[in-house]
Amino acid sequence: MSPRLARVVSFFEQISPQDAGRMEVIYSDEAFFKDPFNEVRGPREIARIFAHMFEQVDTPRFIVREAIEQGEQAFLIWDFEFSFKSPLPRGPQVIRGASHLRFASDDRVCLHRDYWDAAQELYEKLPVLGGLMRWLRRRGGMS
Repeated sequence: MSPRLARVVSFFEQISPQDAGRMEVIYSDEAFFKDPFNEVRGPREIARIFAHMFEQVDTPRFIVREAIEQGEQAFLIWDFEFSFKSPLPRGPQVIRGASHLRFASDDRVCLHRDYWDAAQELYEKLPVLGGLMRWLRRRGGMS
């Protein structure tokens, strides 16, 4: 793993609420970030997403399971562990996903695209919506 990728992995595995305000260390000025809920550009907007994460869930933690790098691009496979804040279901939760990263010439991330199944990894864990999503999955033969 290159030093630039190791820096990114370490940053996210150790991220704290204070780090959410330091995204310019990791992301270039024109960085593009996209996940199932957000599409933003620039470290300030990316910071807003991570600050919101800390407001919405307890004890968020990323664990990078695999990191693959080729040239200016990398692919991370990760688990996101957290607990919902009340009144949602208590206890540990896990979202499994992956990130495609592209590095700028200054070794900061200029593209960050997260891939994970919001229906299976998040919605099915919610009380009322979860029951509906599981029923739809069974009814439609979705795996």
